[in-house]
Amino acid sequence: MTHVEDELSSQPECWARAAEEAGRYGAVLPAPGERVAIVGCGTSYFMAQAVAALREGAGAGETDAFAASEFPHGRRYDRVIALTRSGTTTEVLRLLERLRGSVRTTAVTADPEAPVMSAADDVAVLDFADERSVVQTRFATSALTLLRAHLGLHTETAVTDARTALSTPLPPELVACTQFTFLGRGWTVGLANEAGLKMREASLSWTEAYPAMEYRHGPISIAGPGTITWMLGTAPDGLDRQVRATGGSWIEGRLDPLAELVRAQRLAVAVAAARGLDPDRPRHLTRSVVLAP
Repeated sequence: MTHVEDELSSQPECWARAAEEAGRYGAVLPAPGERVAIVGCGTSYFMAQAVAALREGAGAGETDAFAASEFPHGRRYDRVIALTRSGTTTEVLRLLERLRGSVRTTAVTADPEAPVMSAADDVAVLDFADERSVVQTRFATSALTLLRAHLGLHTETAVTDARTALSTPLPPELVACTQFTFLGRGWTVGLANEAGLKMREASLSWTEAYPAMEYRHGPISIAGPGTITWMLGTAPDGLDRQVRATGGSWIEGRLDPLAELVRAQRLAVAVAAARGLDPDRPRHLTRSVVLAP
């Protein structure tokens, strides 16, 4: 078993614990009404997109998501949340250093010894969700679960559905597909982006991700035999019929959207294996991007 397989398989237990930790870290996570920015890089950026949509949709306050390198310094926030598994990512550390003294910052990380521990004003450490793999799975989804629970939006259904996602065989024809598109709505747009990234990182697959209603505005032109369009969350009316009419395959996620992401993670590993690739050693990637001074 690869590291990534082992780690993605542990997600139900990690989510249950992350939900419990939400009470412990409540004081360093956003309070209702605060104007908040959530930042990250790569997978953490996509989790930030999901959390931002969840929080604002729940009426907890204006919430934006940015890649750490694209933070708008002219905009005022009450708190900035940085998601960083390693706690060593250069763009995140540089941003936190620049924000020091001007806005309260909280880092959510997996490593209690990382530089981010002193770079942020507050920290939430999910060391139980740390990973050896380059490809992120359980830390990202556990960080999202922590914040989802903090908003009162986490339910045991997510954990139960994650176990279903891990135990139910994937349709074998998926592995042979040549192109994968993931769609989302609201908070699941970030999950769709992340599902596409997992497929690219682990299996070098041709993948795309879009808000579901945008799919008709051009991207559906690539659908056809051998392609998959996978919906995370509730699909717009009629979109499934339009995709099937192209000859492409349609997958409508029926589990909690976060559990559907687990299924996509499993597919990325399965496609990698079918292509003779090692998902623990993705091309051109390292576990953390640390830039030279």
